[in-house]
Amino acid sequence: MPKAAELKKGHIIQINGQPYIVSNIDVKSPSSRSGTTLYKVRFNHVQTKQKLDQSLTGDDFLTPIDFQKRAIQFLYQDSEGFTFMDNEDFAQFTLSAEQVEEPLPYLHDGIEGLYGLIVEGNLVGIELPAVVEMPIIETPPAIKGSSASARTKTATFASGLEIQIPEYLETGEVVRINTDSGKFMSRA
Repeated sequence: MPKAAELKKGHIIQINGQPYIVSNIDVKSPSSRSGTTLYKVRFNHVQTKQKLDQSLTGDDFLTPIDFQKRAIQFLYQDSEGFTFMDNEDFAQFTLSAEQVEEPLPYLHDGIEGLYGLIVEGNLVGIELPAVVEMPIIETPPAIKGSSASARTKTATFASGLEIQIPEYLETGEVVRINTDSGKFMSRA
């Protein structure tokens, strides 16, 4: 049984006999010596997406749930939602826009390193790789004669994501983006 201190975003646990996925963890450390660190955790129900907020101490035990983490591939988006395929048995799963709300800006054709969280044969969520590589679709040109300081500009990607990139990068270049922070890392 995992403790609350060991929880990570994307873990699936059981609360009141129902499967919940960890969507956010906020750690509050008290300033007094005898204080206990509190973990304010937001869970989303796997099927209904209902939110549940709980405050836990680091020693609280949680009940894990049986799930599989399998490599998946993003196929396409249509009016039904987002369709993914299991790389092992080629089964296809469709998730609604609400179910992929957080990873949506990073989903693009050819994305690698996606994992699906499968509970009882149903895809309940996706896990992004730590870093994605995406081509820049649109960015303003660099200003000639600019200083050597680290100036940035806005870049737009095919998924609609907009981030700040160094001024020297141009449209069409492929960049690496950290999916946790949403920040530029380097050229690919």
